[in-house]
Amino acid sequence: MKQLIVILTFIIGGLGFSQDSNQAESLLNEVHDKVSTYENISIEFKYVLENLSENIKQETRGDVVLEGEKYRLNILGITRIYDGKKLYTISPEDEEVTISADNTEDENTITPSKMLSFYKDGYSYNMDIIQDVKGRKVQFVKLSPIDANSEIKEVLLGIDAKTKHIYRLIEIGKNGTKTTLTVNSFKTNEPISKSLFTFDENKYKSYYINKLD
Repeated sequence: MKQLIVILTFIIGGLGFSQDSNQAESLLNEVHDKVSTYENISIEFKYVLENLSENIKQETRGDVVLEGEKYRLNILGITRIYDGKKLYTISPEDEEVTISADNTEDENTITPSKMLSFYKDGYSYNMDIIQDVKGRKVQFVKLSPIDANSEIKEVLLGIDAKTKHIYRLIEIGKNGTKTTLTVNSFKTNEPISKSLFTFDENKYKSYYINKLD
């Protein structure tokens, strides 16, 4: 009798997990399908990195404009421009520009161009908690890397239940580091300059140009 109860519990639990997983996948697909309809997306965000064991906590703000695979990211005084082929990292403090091939093949790196779709491959997912944040209902989805060797332990993706836009992304590393990105402003189809994703070397004649490829 006890063994039967254990088996029934396992079956019921398995059914619940499947439904939960399907619900999470459906929500994520809805988010992805919606953002895919936008010509461009402009996001202002707050970024927090913390590791309690190392007594590290760093907070900053940034902004990013995305158009397809292209993006222009400003954070920590550094500008990163990806034109679809090359990544340009501009550091005014060091007076240096680093030019490299795109690094999106690194599965442990969630780049701006992948922020809205990174979960499509390499993760299993389930519904998590619902939070009330300043009057908005935010549904979290927990993503777990399929690759056991991933440096990421889990990712929590908070989705605004009304707009179906990503509100918060929390990445927890196996080394105890937690990074939280909270969206403060989410605008779509804004008029942007045609040269926004173009690196103009003439503007950086005094900079050291470091070409890695």
